[in-house]
Amino acid sequence: MDRKSAQAPSAVVMIRPHHFAPNHETAADNAFQSSAPTLDPAVIAIAAYQEVCAASETLMTAGITTHLFDDETQETPDSVFPNNWFSTHPGGHVAIYPMFAENRRKERRPDIIDMLKGRYRVQDIIDYSGLEPDGLYLEGTGAMVLDHIDRVAYAAKSNRTDPVALERFCTHFNYEPMVFEARDGEGTPIYHTNVLMCIATDFVMIGLDMVADTTRRNEIVRRFEESGREVIRLDNDQIAQFAGNAIELQGNNGRILALSARAFGALVDEQIEIIEKSASLLPLNVPTIEMAGGSVRCMLAGIHLSSR
Repeated sequence: MDRKSAQAPSAVVMIRPHHFAPNHETAADNAFQSSAPTLDPAVIAIAAYQEVCAASETLMTAGITTHLFDDETQETPDSVFPNNWFSTHPGGHVAIYPMFAENRRKERRPDIIDMLKGRYRVQDIIDYSGLEPDGLYLEGTGAMVLDHIDRVAYAAKSNRTDPVALERFCTHFNYEPMVFEARDGEGTPIYHTNVLMCIATDFVMIGLDMVADTTRRNEIVRRFEESGREVIRLDNDQIAQFAGNAIELQGNNGRILALSARAFGALVDEQIEIIEKSASLLPLNVPTIEMAGGSVRCMLAGIHLSSR
């Protein structure tokens, strides 16, 4: 469990929002979003702020370097999900992504990029945001779930994942694209790949029933099994509880799997047993954040860069 892995970063970026709210611009294609119309927006914002504070403290206690930034604006309701607008990669590479919702484009922050340059070895930054005027979107490690070991980018087709943008990313960063259609039990397309799939070092958690094409589903399973990973099959109800929206990290005492308390509660004993062979489970309580249609994985932008 203490063996380091390219799949599990030991540092993350988090955003602490002061005016959190479910984003009305993303509600149309994000079936995971919910609302609480009877709650005062100020109460929701305070709860989200407190959840991020508590989650960051828990991560730091576990040995995860956590770079916490505040968002004090009211223009970026989804800023708590920074993994969508940038990603980092071994060798000093950073990518900046084109976003589907116009108000999410305001989440991109030069101060975060400057922090990465100051604290880590950054060789180059490839900015794909110029694709937005052409209607080409690729929302980072929400749109893609990256296998950093076998160099495969798994991506469910959606408004947030354009094949042209994906191909450009894979060419620049040396990943093989693995594209598939994914739908929930109601036939609604899955908006982000990372709500149905988590790739860890020794296991994969995936909502296989949502992969529409049987042949493609079998191919995905085969690729994971050939990589030596154990495939944990999540059912649609578990995906709805954000069980697929988890991330493996490298802590002080080995690898951990960070996920929400809601997601943890959806797992069965057999699945937990498989995970605990190689990673300790770290549930984080983020029910207010989950109203926005994302969970712990979306909240953590992993840093795969070498420290200066």
